[in-house]
Amino acid sequence: MAEFSESMTGQDEKRRRRSRKGEARRAEILTAAMRRFAEDGYQNAAIGDVARDVGLSLPGLLHHFPTKVDLLLAILDKRDLESESFIGPYRSDLRGLLKGMVEVFRRNAEMVEVIRAFAILNAESLMKDHPAKAWFLDRATQLQNDIAATFEEAVADDSIDGEIDGRAMAAELIAVMDGLQMLWLRDPARFDMVGGLEAYISRLLVSLGLEG
Repeated sequence: MAEFSESMTGQDEKRRRRSRKGEARRAEILTAAMRRFAEDGYQNAAIGDVARDVGLSLPGLLHHFPTKVDLLLAILDKRDLESESFIGPYRSDLRGLLKGMVEVFRRNAEMVEVIRAFAILNAESLMKDHPAKAWFLDRATQLQNDIAATFEEAVADDSIDGEIDGRAMAAELIAVMDGLQMLWLRDPARFDMVGGLEAYISRLLVSLGLEG
């Protein structure tokens, strides 16, 4: 029995090593794919080019991601998890959420290629039958709902004026962030995306009575 247990432990350790190696390879593929999507767009990017970028044959890449759609959805899921874990701590109240948006932009400013890839995917997803269409629609809807709900909570506890329309404010915030991000992506060296949002949020907090 002892020999059997030791044998199984060795096999488990080998499986864990293979698993860690596989996860590292998958992460490498996702990074290369985002770079390709940023350069060529999803529609024009060739999965064979992604394979060559990471030193794999096409069958080798397809072992990890059977189709280009699988690769795209894995990138979107990874981005969702990263965004949620980062913004989560800022959601305690409206002021925290608004300040957190500036921190998200500050973080985004350090990864221009990732943000460019997602901006391109977002625009491409407006096309009929695009595989990311539902993901970006759900994401935009959820973001507006979350922001609106935080405004409504602030109205309910009398932190801000009861006449404020939470959904309208959420739409305004999303439009401002998208517009600032697009200007920055066109010329990151000359346009201060973080400073632009920080100034807007500061004015908004004053107008809401949340900051003197």
